[in-house]
Amino acid sequence: MSVSRRHVIGASAAAGALGISAGVAGTLGFSGRGSRAGAGSGPAPRQPDTTGVGGAQVEPFHGPHQAGVETLPQAHARFVALELLDGTRAADAVRMLRLLTDDAAALTQGRAPLADSEPELVANPARLTVTVGFGRNLVALAGTGPDVLPDWLAPLPGFSIDALDPARSRGDLLLQVCGDDPFVLSHAVRMLLKDTRAFARVAWVREGFRRAYGAQPQGTTLRNLFGQVDGTANPGPGSEDFARLVWGETLGLENPVFSARGEPPTDLAAHHPAWLRGGTTLAIRDIRMDLETWDEADRPAREFSVGRKLDSGAPLSGSDEFDVPDFEAKDALGLSRISPASHVARSRNEQDPAEQIYRRVYNYESAEVTADGAEPSAAATVPVNRAGLVFASFQADLERQFLPIQRRLDQMDLLNQWTTPIGSTVWAVPPGVAEDEYLGETLFDS
Repeated sequence: MSVSRRHVIGASAAAGALGISAGVAGTLGFSGRGSRAGAGSGPAPRQPDTTGVGGAQVEPFHGPHQAGVETLPQAHARFVALELLDGTRAADAVRMLRLLTDDAAALTQGRAPLADSEPELVANPARLTVTVGFGRNLVALAGTGPDVLPDWLAPLPGFSIDALDPARSRGDLLLQVCGDDPFVLSHAVRMLLKDTRAFARVAWVREGFRRAYGAQPQGTTLRNLFGQVDGTANPGPGSEDFARLVWGETLGLENPVFSARGEPPTDLAAHHPAWLRGGTTLAIRDIRMDLETWDEADRPAREFSVGRKLDSGAPLSGSDEFDVPDFEAKDALGLSRISPASHVARSRNEQDPAEQIYRRVYNYESAEVTADGAEPSAAATVPVNRAGLVFASFQADLERQFLPIQRRLDQMDLLNQWTTPIGSTVWAVPPGVAEDEYLGETLFDS
């Protein structure tokens, strides 16, 4: 809708009249609240309390790896999958990626992109990060040979526990936007989607959250909506374990320290095409959590299913969250303290240190829907809340690290009675960039 010149002139005249009235009121010594204005007539203006303010914190954008992977997880995330428009060519994809790179670099550093009509909204980025993932169709624009398009960049094999929504299991380009301030994050997503509008359409969106910024020390393990400590076994960012398991690299330390799982192999990224070196793989599983039936289980049943104590996150064989689970430990009756069917037992393979992933997960709670799963309407009755987990799994080798774990969980996992995967996508996360490069340059300019 256009704004006519007459409307603008009329609005300006009205504003001018109000300005004259305000000026007269000020001359007569009256404030806008009807009280007499003057020095000392009211309390001094309140000054902002900056205690604990983290808005000025900035995560680097440029570097050998993309931010938003090894970055300590922020409080909020939005995952946006896009599909390329029909007729999109490689040259179009390059233009889009150049725009995205330039604007993401600006936004994450607290600078307004060139086309930002609200530049005031970017001054405090609050650890904003933008991470880009490529789907199969986008990569195929650069070539379809095995040296460009890897076989694993495709839908995961079907699992018996899945009830996948096709609408949540597709996409050619992923934007993972994370930050500690949902206001800044929302504006950033809006700016980035402007960059993609001529080239792609939104396929699906999922908003996620963790604990609010400052509610707990950074690095505290997330709790999901079951109350379960989720991610205890993650490799530590900055460690040799992380470098090998996620980037497929080594830090070159003389005496590296590894977790109790053992030394991961150094060749997990050996199968990557050349353009992906310095990048990683990402599997996103959108997992619906049945909170209503979870509420019906008592605490011992919940802990038995998880294999960990809910209050501390400690394995049922130990007392601290980071104790190594002892699957041979017995209770007074001679029964296993940790059930071999529990989630912690099924998700671990103590014999192969390669079978580890880095889970960077976010809770979500969707809008209300009717009991049959339809969107709400005027006639909707018995509304229910749909809650779940965006399970984002980063690993250098999808087939050696993620899939063996997922197959075991599919065969048996006591938590499966309360969880259902409803979305599933796989992404190639390209390497980071220098200041004069764009994301995907190693793919399209190689």
